[in-house]
Amino acid sequence: MKPGLLRFVGEDPNLFQCMGLALVGGGLTVLILPPFSWLIAVPVAFSVLFIVLRKISTSRAFLVGWAFGLGQFGIGISWIAESFYVDAERFGALAIPAVAGLSAGLAIFPGMAAMLFAAIMQRRADGGIAAGLLFATCWVATEWLRGHVLTGFPWNLAAYALVDYAALRQPAAWVGSYGLGFLTVFIGILPGVLTVAAPKRRAPVLVLFAVAVTGFWVGGALRLGQDLPPKDVGLRIVQGNVPQVEKWAPGSRERTLEKYLGLSVQPGRFDVLLWPETAFPGFLDEDAAARARISAALPDDRVLLTGVPDRVEGDGGTRYFNTVQAYDGSGEILTGYAKHHLVPFGEYVPLRGWLPIERLTEGLGDFTPGLGPRTLAVPGAPLVAVAICYEIIFPGQVVDDLFRPDWIFNATNDAWFGTSIGPEQHLASARMRAVEEGLPVVRAANTGISAIIDTNGEVVARLDTGETGVIDAGLPGAGAPTPYARYGDWTLLVLVFGCWVFTWLAGLLGRYRDARHFGTDVS
Repeated sequence: MKPGLLRFVGEDPNLFQCMGLALVGGGLTVLILPPFSWLIAVPVAFSVLFIVLRKISTSRAFLVGWAFGLGQFGIGISWIAESFYVDAERFGALAIPAVAGLSAGLAIFPGMAAMLFAAIMQRRADGGIAAGLLFATCWVATEWLRGHVLTGFPWNLAAYALVDYAALRQPAAWVGSYGLGFLTVFIGILPGVLTVAAPKRRAPVLVLFAVAVTGFWVGGALRLGQDLPPKDVGLRIVQGNVPQVEKWAPGSRERTLEKYLGLSVQPGRFDVLLWPETAFPGFLDEDAAARARISAALPDDRVLLTGVPDRVEGDGGTRYFNTVQAYDGSGEILTGYAKHHLVPFGEYVPLRGWLPIERLTEGLGDFTPGLGPRTLAVPGAPLVAVAICYEIIFPGQVVDDLFRPDWIFNATNDAWFGTSIGPEQHLASARMRAVEEGLPVVRAANTGISAIIDTNGEVVARLDTGETGVIDAGLPGAGAPTPYARYGDWTLLVLVFGCWVFTWLAGLLGRYRDARHFGTDVS
């Protein structure tokens, strides 16, 4: 008699039962991520999918994996619906269809992973460690594709299950979030592998699980031991907490500017003043009066980095950009950066000529993407990379590899997502970028979560969602380029290949020992 889930699935499982189990398992993945970070949910969620997939055909496997993804994204990104209710009269009716459609589309990637796993398993019929390794490989391959296909959407990667655990998140410095996700899934399903493994194969699974978990802790703890002196730079982050529904309302610009200026001139020392994405709801470089008021609020030799929209006239008409611009006491632009990873339907409408859809954000036209990651030289501050809002979720695509900065400024506006779990998930991405790049990340968010994050991914200062105020703090020190910062996702390939070679050698050694014990030929 087979125990638990194996007994339920049986030798000829019902497709709808399998899809139902997968849907529940996918839904559980929201608990592995911030703000919950329940590690116990990792083996539960992924082992359910692993066990179910071992007994079904390739075509059915896709549907089961798709159901898992539907639960994973349907709950995990349900907060996107909040953005449609900012202008409920125009977009409220689209909230549920949009979330459902996006979740169904993203679920294709877990469906592909499941189909690939099932197709290979039908030829191998292996229920041991190699099967678990195959599952993790298929998962990370499609997770990587999700982060790159059609501009990519690498939200809620499996690695973020570890972001709230200081030692466990550190391997991202070596293998990035995709590599850390591979390890998370592989180690996470070992209890499932143990359930289906033959009795003589269970001991190696237990040993591997213990060694892997211990190695995670020890390796991460060693990296946490590095001591980086802070930079002699004072930061002031301003969180104005302006509701999105008010931000672009007629007559609100003056109130918004007054609020940010009032917070900015509070007593205290700072070198760099940081305002969030579109903190000024207008074209600041065209508003001399507003720039003069900002200049008056800046002490001598101080600099403001602020998010603002921008427009440029050209032969092809007016182009609009989502930018961060730097100003000093003169009121003139020192330098700037234009966002290059734009949000579909938020900042531009894909296939605009074909889709009769308006974008959700206010503006005169679609935004134009910038040229890519850029390092800015700002007077009185170390070299800085800028990532605007959504851009911080892309591993390996935040820093200019040819001109390494000393810190990353993430200007964002999470007011679109209210008090949902969305801002916590967004913060998790920023924390992982800090670990991957070995650079501190400084977030200025309109309604929260504003934070200063050190190179270990630790939040050293924070203003929560819905708070109005400032953070005055020093800039944490920068580390040397990490292996991931140097080599990017090539480290993922080395990791996966190394794990497969190790497994093959271990299996070969096991067969050799068995052959010697029973006196047979292994050739």
